[in-house]
Order: sequence, then structure tokens, then C-alpha cells
Amino acid sequence: MTNYFRSNVDAMASYVPGEQPQRGTQFIKLNSNENPYPPSPAALAVLQNIDGEWLRRYPEPFGGEFRQAVSQVLGVPSDWIIVGNGSDELLSVVIRACVEPGRRVVYPMPTYVLYRTLVQIQNADITEVVYSEDYSLPLKELIAANGSVTFIASPNSPSGHIVPIEDLRKLASQLSGVLVIDEAYVDFAEENALALVKEYENVIVIRTLSKGYSLAGLRLGFGVANPKLLHGLFKVKDSYNIDAIACAVGTAAITDQAYKNACVAKIKASRIQLATDLKQLGFRVWDSQTNFLLVQPPQGNAEYLYQKLKEQRILIRYFKQPGLDDKLRITIGTEEQNQTLVKALSNLPIFPDESEKI
Repeated sequence: MTNYFRSNVDAMASYVPGEQPQRGTQFIKLNSNENPYPPSPAALAVLQNIDGEWLRRYPEPFGGEFRQAVSQVLGVPSDWIIVGNGSDELLSVVIRACVEPGRRVVYPMPTYVLYRTLVQIQNADITEVVYSEDYSLPLKELIAANGSVTFIASPNSPSGHIVPIEDLRKLASQLSGVLVIDEAYVDFAEENALALVKEYENVIVIRTLSKGYSLAGLRLGFGVANPKLLHGLFKVKDSYNIDAIACAVGTAAITDQAYKNACVAKIKASRIQLATDLKQLGFRVWDSQTNFLLVQPPQGNAEYLYQKLKEQRILIRYFKQPGLDDKLRITIGTEEQNQTLVKALSNLPIFPDESEKI
């Protein structure tokens, strides 16, 4: 059989996203950290009034309208903002601009596994530094590795913890390469690292509208960094990477902060209640500043519970990898969805018979 691919691509494993049930099927979907509430009515109104001219013409290449909206909401100059087709595209842009064979990318583990995939595509070197059990940032090891790019997800997935800004500041000040602070879940956290982009020109903070704004299907994200850093990134991004509809819908969504904040408040309250309910069932539950919980079943039988819940049309996330294979990640749903999950877990036998162990 003909091999069409580069050797590193041929050897790498694909990134595996959360399962997506077919539209029209009835699942409680708590596996991909989607917001359980609908997008802002203002954003939906934009969709109902699409001008055909938006589709006929190429979009503005830098997402100017959306950049202005982000600038106003966050209080940063618009020329400090880069817009991407989801935050994942911006992660890819950073890697493509800054990494090549012989250069190193560094990040703590466990974290967002797409980082590994993006680096493998570029055939670059990887240093994965293992988090301690309390998820304190392994600063010494990360600094010593001194990557061309260092990724820190804060809040982190799948742990849900946030990295203290002082740790990020120490890291930024001692790295010679780019520090990417991935704030995909920042809308559910108590602090953020946005101030660091003004202090250090090697720092980029990347965010998305997928989580807090209920727009995972839209694919829109943005990064904030010193224009000196953005100058190189703009060379790498696709010419028209942001479609006109996404730009218009995203502008309406990010401008409606009151609606977003109300949804976030409901998710935070549900997070507290779900954590309490799971602890009462004997689960270990890690503190979270995200819209999900990392939990450990009392028997450590995470894969078994994942499969049994799937049979009941409830999807949660199981990672079959070291350090996570006895844990589950559960997205915060609506109160009704959360209670359905808790009831299903409470009714599950731990191991009905030895043959059902996985």
C-alpha cells in the first residue's frame, strides 16, 4: 500500500474528541464541557437576520468587528488581539509559527492532549512534566526545559484547577520562548492572567467563546498578546480564517456580558451542588474553577461506570491513560441533567458480577 504521509504523521495517534451523538438522539451529554444553556438571545437574533451579502463576499481578514468588541469588553487595544477559528486554531498558529524539528514544546501533564498532537504534526520535541497529585505547577522543571513554546492551561483540563498568577509570572519572566496561557475555561474561574500580556511580550493569553458563551458549534476564539508577538502569528494564520457569520454572532455574544454572567452563575451553583451530591456517593471530587468536575469513584472503577452510564444514554468523559484511568470528567449540566446523573450513579451496582469488570 502506498504511504502518502510524512513519517511523523504516519506514526502519531489522532486526537480523540468527546463522543458526539447523532442529532435527534436523546442523550444527556456531559462529556465535552459544552455550556448547557442556549447562546445569548442577541447572538441568535443575528442568525435570524443574516444578509446574503455576508456570504457572497469574503469576510474581513482579521475579524475587525469582533476585535473591537473584545477590546471594549476586556479593556485591551484591538491591535493586541488575534481572532481564530476556535481557540484550537490559535494553538496551531502558535505551534506553526514558533516550532520546527529540533525545537522543544513543554507543558505539564495531565492537560489538554491536543497540545501533543499539534507538536507531533510539526515533528518537534516534546517535554511533558508530570503534575504532582495536588496539581501545583512544577515550576522548576518547566523553567529548566525552557521550551520554544510552553503551554499552561489555566484553568486546566481535566483537573479543573487554576494556576496562581504569581506562578505564571515567575514562569514568564524566566522563559526565553513563548508562554501560551490557555484560558478556555476562564469564565468559570475566580481570576485570570490577562495582565501578564502587558508585563511580558512573550506571553499570549488564548480564550474561546465555546464554553462561557455557549458557542462551541460556532468555532470562534481569540488571543491577546503584545503586537510584537502577534506580528509573526499573523503571517501564519489563514487569510480568511474567520467567517462573516461567526464574527457577527460572536460580536453580539461577547457584548452581552449580562447574559453570559447569568449563565455562568447558574453553572457555578450547579457545580457546588453536583460536587456535594457526588461526595455523598463516596466519590473523591477535586476543586474546580471550570464547568466540569474531575472525580474518582469510590471503587476506582471509572471505565465501568462510564460504560454503564453510556448504556443509559448519559455520556461523561473517560481517559484511558496513566493517572486518569481511575477517574472521570463530568461536565456540569442543567440541574435536571445533573440530578438524572446522580440518580443513575446511585442506582448502579458497583460490580454486579466479576464478568462485568473492565
